[in-house]
Amino acid sequence: MNSNEVIANRALEILGHHRGEYEYLHPIDDVNRSQSTNDTYPTAIKLAMSFTLATLVDELGLVADAFAAKGREFRDVLKVGRTQLQDAVPMTLGQEFTGFAHTLGEDQQRLRDTLPLLAEINLGATAIGTGITADPNYAEAVRRHLSDLSGIEMVTAPDLIEATSDAGVYMTVSGALKRSAIKLSKICNDLRLLSSGPQAGLGEITLPPRQAGSSIMPGKVNPVIPEVVNQVAFAVAGADVTVTMAAEAGQLQLNAFEPVIANSVLQSLQWLTRACATLRVNCIDGIQANTARLAQQVETNIGVVTALTPYIGYAAAASIAHTALATETSIATLVVAAGLMSKDQVEHVLSPARLSGLEAITSSIPVITAEQITKHLASLDAAHADETTG
Repeated sequence: MNSNEVIANRALEILGHHRGEYEYLHPIDDVNRSQSTNDTYPTAIKLAMSFTLATLVDELGLVADAFAAKGREFRDVLKVGRTQLQDAVPMTLGQEFTGFAHTLGEDQQRLRDTLPLLAEINLGATAIGTGITADPNYAEAVRRHLSDLSGIEMVTAPDLIEATSDAGVYMTVSGALKRSAIKLSKICNDLRLLSSGPQAGLGEITLPPRQAGSSIMPGKVNPVIPEVVNQVAFAVAGADVTVTMAAEAGQLQLNAFEPVIANSVLQSLQWLTRACATLRVNCIDGIQANTARLAQQVETNIGVVTALTPYIGYAAAASIAHTALATETSIATLVVAAGLMSKDQVEHVLSPARLSGLEAITSSIPVITAEQITKHLASLDAAHADETTG
């Protein structure tokens, strides 16, 4: 209603009249003509969401590209993989960051898939979808003009009564936003873990310092940028609950709660877009790998013994792993000392390319014979017996 008045009064000024001289141009009879809040408002919301969502899709793509660039940079940096926060088999830091890029690329596509849904409008439905007071040609004419003006090919809903009361598209968009926000937040949790320390934590990567992290602990630097993204994700998840409840609360031929839906979704879109930008510019682009620490962790990690299992067998590999853990001796040293494999064979099997799966395992290294394995296990049993007797 306010827009009608603004347009009418500005038109009156252009026509040489004074504001409020509605006998020459009326806000309702002339400007509004054939429109209802019930079809113009949701159309405006969808148009606003379309523009804002397109911006987010682009920004999320830039974040994915930034992670992909780091994946290429860290391609040959071997590290220890982890499952349930416990040491697992080796991988490369590049594979980890490339995984971040791929998961965000998938979410970029999921968000892009919602754009056509927002292009379906109920303009021309007027009050409840029957098109009362509107010229029969109005819906198509306004759809065509709006498409030309916006650059988005709008589509008139096939059932205007259903389209006027239904808020399902907002739940779809909000749900896709929540998915992207939560997955981005999970990645930020990983960045915080990988950079924890720098001495008593994992310390595998270093995030660019953006501020003094503590007013009481000199030199402390906190992962503030990932934490900003975490908090945006929490807000997006909360907004999705609001959208869900508002969509459910509609009654009969109209949902009266589109204002809070619009506020929630548009805020989520804007905040998430800005979060992506600050994460990319102020964090991802400046991440450094702590290569010396990563190399030391891989060298002493017992998880590499998994790669030797096809050659020395599970039992021998398990005994080697237990010994390595107890004596803090490298797996390679123990395998060679036990006579299970030569130094060259071990180095080949435990090469970074093979450990990380970047090189196909087509080695001609012979599998250790049962006799060798039995002999090795027997020697371990004997050594254990001596220790027990002593």
